[in-house]
Amino acid sequence: MKKFILPLLVLLFVGSLFAVDSDPSEVVGYVKYDCVAGLNLVALPMEQGYMLASEVGDSYAGALDQISTWNAADQVWENAVFYDFGDGTGLWDPDFTVAAGSVLMISAVQPVSFYSIGNMPATNAQYNLVAGLNTVMVPLNKSEFALASELGDNITNVDGLSSWNANDQLWENAVFYDFGDGTGLWDPDFAVSIGMPVMASAINPITWPPAPRGFSAPARSLTK
Repeated sequence: MKKFILPLLVLLFVGSLFAVDSDPSEVVGYVKYDCVAGLNLVALPMEQGYMLASEVGDSYAGALDQISTWNAADQVWENAVFYDFGDGTGLWDPDFTVAAGSVLMISAVQPVSFYSIGNMPATNAQYNLVAGLNTVMVPLNKSEFALASELGDNITNVDGLSSWNANDQLWENAVFYDFGDGTGLWDPDFAVSIGMPVMASAINPITWPPAPRGFSAPARSLTK
């Protein structure tokens, strides 16, 4: 389960998103993911300064034993595995880069609250989807989406969205059925919210969300 962004001054009060009258990059807050022992899909919505998966793992010493990123170009998971030396030290190997907006599958050895704490990103997450499966996060400025069907209709060019059910350790899928007359139906459906990571099945390459007209934002590449 995921909690919404909150200012750090009220870190102990969890429940809603507070608006702050300032530049987005100056807003400090967090997104919390309540993780079970096992696999959990999380994201890094906030600007935290993480550059490597090992840095994320070291922040949860003893709680995580693997961090994975989806390589959309090769359609495979790439894993950073923690090797415990048994003397209070260890090593993450291999390693990979992460950034604000990254989606990660983490393997937790015990229940843990996973936090993305830091500044609101100056530029909201944007993804270069390839034809095939892609991991994306619902950007922090897309609070209008309550259902996977709404998210899929906004992305366009996708025929499936999947949410990871950590309790049952399986994917739950919303599939788009095209009626061939310009209409279609998403079935089944599931709830989405800002900061939520999902797997999107794209029919063709597409950049989402598109940058505002006249503005070119750097996209989070999903290829190697």
